[in-house]
Amino acid sequence: MTAAPLLEVDDLTLRFGGMTAIDQVGFTVDDGELFAIIGPNGAGKTSIFNCLSGVYRPQQGRIRFRGEELLGQRPDHIARRGVARMFQNIELFDNLSVLDNLMLGRHQHLNYGTLSALVYAGRAKRAEIENRRAVEDIIDFLEIEAIRRSLVGMLPYGLKKRVELGRALAMAPQLLLLDEPVAGMNVEETEDMARFILDIRTELGITMIMVEHDMGLVMDIADRVLVLDFGQWISLGPPSAVQNDPAVIKAYLGETA
Repeated sequence: MTAAPLLEVDDLTLRFGGMTAIDQVGFTVDDGELFAIIGPNGAGKTSIFNCLSGVYRPQQGRIRFRGEELLGQRPDHIARRGVARMFQNIELFDNLSVLDNLMLGRHQHLNYGTLSALVYAGRAKRAEIENRRAVEDIIDFLEIEAIRRSLVGMLPYGLKKRVELGRALAMAPQLLLLDEPVAGMNVEETEDMARFILDIRTELGITMIMVEHDMGLVMDIADRVLVLDFGQWISLGPPSAVQNDPAVIKAYLGETA
């Protein structure tokens, strides 16, 4: 028997006034898959992420995660279900250390009351030790031991992106949304991020959906690629098939299909 997809998106439609940002888009993502969404600027890629994470509420369609309907759920509920997001624009606290930023990613795993926290005993102490251990594992995984006590605001851009990824991993997600993970990076930083993304799949077993403009990266590491244009589904398949699809070539290059 074939396993059910981790994520099922059906007939997703999102409108802003008279503009349709997503037009009846559907796709599935399997457990353990590295799925990519690409398309020209304004294609609706980030809008799909905003629907998946509960920021936008589409006018029609369904989003099921492990069989549970996510549409209408608040972003914090969706995060608690196991969906985390690495943002394109870095959303870290510059005046806090790397360690503290990662610890903030563990907030949804806190399950003790105010009294326990004040006396730092019992459940609060055990949870603090467990959360600190989880964060230290992420620090080792992302090779950022040397900057663990550094203020995030003092770090170069590439390391900030790595910390942003670490904070998303600290949420212990089952599905990780990567929004332009290598945007603004140089070649060396891009290669490092690609390595970490592959390690997340192979070593941590986390399913990922990636929105990215770097076509070389997408074609190298994605299992399947969904191509959007003006909010519409135009192609879906393995990278080798998608990059030779006449509809995709037309969308990107303006050539006649």
